[in-house]
Amino acid sequence: MAALTSESQMDDASVFILAGGKSSRMGTDKALLAIEGKTLLQRALAVAGEISERVFIVGGKQKFSSFGSVIEDAYPDCGPLAGIQAALNNSNTELNLMLAVDLPFVTGPLLRFLLSISQHSDAMVTVPRVNGRLQPLCAIYRKAFSELAEESLRQGRYKIDPLFNQVPTRIADQKELETAGFPGALFENVNTPSEWTEAKGRLSQSVL
Repeated sequence: MAALTSESQMDDASVFILAGGKSSRMGTDKALLAIEGKTLLQRALAVAGEISERVFIVGGKQKFSSFGSVIEDAYPDCGPLAGIQAALNNSNTELNLMLAVDLPFVTGPLLRFLLSISQHSDAMVTVPRVNGRLQPLCAIYRKAFSELAEESLRQGRYKIDPLFNQVPTRIADQKELETAGFPGALFENVNTPSEWTEAKGRLSQSVL
């Protein structure tokens, strides 16, 4: 499937920036790390804004309300699955793109490509797989996934990947992504100070 070439926003999708992590390995809130005058959250919001006018932050209102519309977890301290559930529960669109705030190399064209796959599929989830690992925090979820997510949270099961075995899932594998012009390096995240230092160097040089 060819990537969409239009730079226009998609009117049938919402984008949610997952910014509620504890950032324990980083030692400071990753969402507020800055390079060239922009925080990771601001960078994520800018990329999301290329895709949809409906962009929301999933995290603490007290911390992030100055950046945009914020949705708080209904299941605090339960990891990213709680953020996905909160996002879907508050969404007014069928397609919902989840984007972790600590993925600084993700681009608008990549997100648009994933959405185009989802639009041409009946799958509940459209998720990339890079280096053999699924990327659930840069993926498309249909609104109905919220029911499965909430059931899992209520049962104390917080892992996302096992849920994909319970619903129709469209995997965008690495070969498909690379053929479309999206290298696996786009999905690299930052968890530690050393990773952030390396990421800043790459971002400042626009090297992937």
